[in-house]
Amino acid sequence: MSMLDAFRVGLRAIVSNRLRSSLTALGLIIGVSSVIVLIAVGQGTQKGVTDRIRGLGTNLIFVEPGTQAASGGGAAGGARSARTLVLSNADAIAGSGIPGVVGVSPQLTLSAQAIAGTENLQVPIVGTTADYATVRDVEAQSGSFLLPGLETELVIVLGSRVAEQLFPGVDPVGQDLRLSFSGGRISFQFVVVGVMAPRGGSGGGEADDEVYVPIASLVQRFRALLRGAGSDIPLSRIDIQTAPGTDEEQVKAQVTELLLFLHDASEPDFVIQSQDDLISAATEVSNTLSILLGSIAGISLLVGGIGVMNIMLVSVTERTREIGIRRAVGARASDIVRQFVAEALTLSLAGGVAGIALGIAIALTLSGRDVGGQEMTTVIRPWSVVAAFAVAGGVGLASGSYPAYRATAV
Repeated sequence: MSMLDAFRVGLRAIVSNRLRSSLTALGLIIGVSSVIVLIAVGQGTQKGVTDRIRGLGTNLIFVEPGTQAASGGGAAGGARSARTLVLSNADAIAGSGIPGVVGVSPQLTLSAQAIAGTENLQVPIVGTTADYATVRDVEAQSGSFLLPGLETELVIVLGSRVAEQLFPGVDPVGQDLRLSFSGGRISFQFVVVGVMAPRGGSGGGEADDEVYVPIASLVQRFRALLRGAGSDIPLSRIDIQTAPGTDEEQVKAQVTELLLFLHDASEPDFVIQSQDDLISAATEVSNTLSILLGSIAGISLLVGGIGVMNIMLVSVTERTREIGIRRAVGARASDIVRQFVAEALTLSLAGGVAGIALGIAIALTLSGRDVGGQEMTTVIRPWSVVAAFAVAGGVGLASGSYPAYRATAV
C-alpha cells in the first residue's frame, strides 16, 4: 500500500465517523488556535511597549533620581524617590560640552486640578523648558510650544486629550485655564498658548493627557515648597538627546562621572538609562511572557494529541475484523501501520489547518479592541503559525504510531 492509498483509506475512515472525528479534532483546533492567539498577544504586548518607548523621542538618555535611603529606623523610599537630581544638574550637563549631547531637557512633574469654565480635570503637569519640544520630538498642533522669553510667565500647553475634554469644540489657544493645587488652597490662572499634536498612535499616548508649563514659572511660585530642606530644585527626570551615531555608553559614562562629582558621591544616587536599555529590558520580559503563554497553549495542544491517540486506540479495537481481513488478503504489517499513521496524521493536520484559521481570526478580531480597560494589540508571527502546524503534525504522528503498532498485533 502506497502512502497516498493510506491517506485515502484514512480519509474514508474519518468521513465515515464524522461526529467522533470532529470532536477529536476539536482538541487540536483549540490547541493550535490557542498557541497562535497567545503568542500574538505576547508579541503585541512587546510591540506596544517598544512603540511607547520609541514614542518618547529618538536617541534619548534618561537620568532619574535614585531611591531614598532609610533613615532614623524608617522605611526606605520607593524607586526614584530620592531628591538627588536637581535643576542645576541639568544646567551643568547642558554646559559640559560632552561630545554627542545635542539637547538637555529638565522635567519637574506635579499634579493639579485643571479648570476651564464648567469643565475640570485632574492632570499631570510637566514643568520643562523650550528645549523639550526638540529633545522629545514633539510639535504643537495649534499655537506653539513653550517659547524662549516666556520662562516665568503663566502660560500653558495642553495635551490633545486634555484640550478635547476641557475645551470641547473650541480652539483653546488664547483661553484662560486655572490650575488648582493642594485641594484648591493654591491656584493660578494660566493662558493657553498651544495644543500638542496627538501622540496616541506613536506609542506616547500618555503625553496626550499631560499639560506643559515653564519650569521657571513653577519654581518662582513654589520655590519654598519645591526646595524643601535642600538648596536646589528637585527634578523628576532629565532627558538628554544625543546625535545620531553617538556612542551612548560613552555619553552615559561621562554624565555619570559629572553627576558623581556634582553630588560629591562615590556611588551613583541616580539612575541613568538609554532608550536601547529600556527596549532591551522590555523585549526580554515580553519574550518570557510569549514563551509562558505559548507553553500554556502547548498544554492544550498536548491534550488534543492524547485525544487523538485515545480515539485511534478505540478505532483499532473496533476494526479488528477489518484488520484481520486485510492481513488475510496479503496486507503486510507495514501496510497496517501506514494506514493508521496516515489516518491519525490526516486528522491532526485537518485540525491544525482549522486551528490556524480560527487562531488568526481571533487574533485579528482582538487587535485594537478594548479588553478590561486596555487596548489590545496582537502581532501574528509567521513562525508561530508554522510552529503550531508542525507541532500538530508531530502530535498526530506520535499519537498514531502506538495505535498503529497495536494494530499489527491484532
